[in-house]
Amino acid sequence: MDKKTFRYAACGGANTAFDIVLFFIFYNFILEKDFLRLPFVVISPHIASFLLSFLISFPTGFLLMRYIVFQDSYLRGRVQLIRYFMSVCISLLMNYFFLKLLVDRLHVYPTPAKLMITCLVVGFSYMAQRYFSFKTQSVPPAGE
Repeated sequence: MDKKTFRYAACGGANTAFDIVLFFIFYNFILEKDFLRLPFVVISPHIASFLLSFLISFPTGFLLMRYIVFQDSYLRGRVQLIRYFMSVCISLLMNYFFLKLLVDRLHVYPTPAKLMITCLVVGFSYMAQRYFSFKTQSVPPAGE
């Protein structure tokens, strides 16, 4: 395993564990397995927990990827952030779809469902971040 892959596994694993712990805390203790009622929408507890944990784990994930894992990327920080956000949005959609499927349709308990989904999304996330969000080349193109 090369150094970059090891760093990705360590940082991504730590951030993912952080996200799952946040999900568990939001679901079980903050929302107490109850719906989140906002003025114009009501959100199920597992989806609300997923969204709330994302608000915290997104910035920590970006900072870990930018400053520890993909230090050699020639892209500007703003470009990295936009690309990282785009790839994470796809991961979010995958998480949302699979959470709705597993919890609402197949009646899997939310925390194990989140763990299963995370295992599926990690591969996509690694490829998107390595080859898109924090792209590296031996010679950077002139325009980027």
